[in-house]
Amino acid sequence: MFGTVSFWEILGVLLIIALLFGGKKLPGLGKGLGEGIKNLRNSLKKDKQDEQETKESDNEKDN
Repeated sequence: MFGTVSFWEILGVLLIIALLFGGKKLPGLGKGLGEGIKNLRNSLKKDKQDEQETKESDNEKDN
């Protein structure tokens, strides 16, 4: 039921978004979305580094 999304479905969604927000707001919307994705990646990377540091400090305490 939700297996694949075709090119035409994606195009239709993009067209609806363009009609709803208009041409002037789309660059700002794209910029905001890009910054949100960048912040999410940085947060996940930081969490992973913190987890590794915690494991390393736990290993040092055990020794």
